Amino acid sequence: MKMKKSFASDNWSGTCPEIMTALADANKGHAEAYGELDDVFTARAKQKFIENFGEDIDVFFVYNGTAANVLGVSHLINSYHAIVAARSAHLNEDECGAPEKFIGCKLLELESTDGKIQVRQIKPLLKSIGFQHHAQPKVISISQVTEMGTVYSIDEIKELADFAHSNSMFLHVDGARIANAAVSLNADFKSMITDTGVDVLSFGGTKNGLMFGEAVVFLNKGLAVDFEYRRKQGMQLHSKMRFIAAQFERYLTDDLWRENASRANLLAKHLEEEMNKIPQLEVSQDVNANGVFVYLPEAIIEKVREKYFFHVWNESPQGKDGMKEVRLMCSWDTTKDDVAGLGNEIKEALGNC
Repeated sequence: MKMKKSFASDNWSGTCPEIMTALADANKGHAEAYGELDDVFTARAKQKFIENFGEDIDVFFVYNGTAANVLGVSHLINSYHAIVAARSAHLNEDECGAPEKFIGCKLLELESTDGKIQVRQIKPLLKSIGFQHHAQPKVISISQVTEMGTVYSIDEIKELADFAHSNSMFLHVDGARIANAAVSLNADFKSMITDTGVDVLSFGGTKNGLMFGEAVVFLNKGLAVDFEYRRKQGMQLHSKMRFIAAQFERYLTDDLWRENASRANLLAKHLEEEMNKIPQLEVSQDVNANGVFVYLPEAIIEKVREKYFFHVWNESPQGKDGMKEVRLMCSWDTTKDDVAGLGNEIKEALGNC
């Protein structure tokens, strides 16, 4: 049977029409390779980042989010340093050990039920600083939106940045869903990232309508010195750079990023409402952005996934016998009909149990 819309990941969605048009427009004639000085596409895209984040930044385009995270962080630390992150962080769980392999550093994971980490959890790790037998904590890495669908407030980000800087550390933000976070907070990128003191940001667009490409944004030009060599050595210098740049230029024009993320977030709230109408279900996390986490009876999961695929996030949630925690992701192209279809499929499966 042909699968309908997926709720597995916003990565499963296609490329939005405006980005496809931008790619087609860039596909005319020749342009200087590697984003060099005469590549007008890359120059215009970088200017858009300056408009959104401020003058004292530097931005570098890469292929994917793993590269943005690993290369961005690697430019701040040495192999004897450590990265502090939530256990659920993509950098910790879903990069296939890339930080350990390419940086050679240690990851210090913190437990978190909602995907967020707090200063009080990091403080005990400071005892290692200056002790030559221990890896030295140097970067705090947070995800915005978190892997549990929650969003750090602007004050929470600033508190983490201030704490990092007061202890000679850096703050990195994995912004794979940064647009959804900004919409959730009704904020712009500058107030949420630059003004809070973030040092380096992995800026994602693929989950919100781009075909491919991410960006490493240093919020202080001084931190970016020589990063072009690290990008090249990391095999992330795209020869036809204009096709990444053209997407970001359009994405950051006329608030396309906000339009796409707003739609995804709105449909997630609608999905939350639909799930709350079904007595046997329980929404397990605050719905801050475009992800809905739900306790679903194990007996119906495979049946529902035949038509609407999604991922099981927690096989054995504590105190939820016979239930599993699943993640339902809304995308820029999710519709109310998709949400209604999923809800009806769940109700039908429950009725047949």
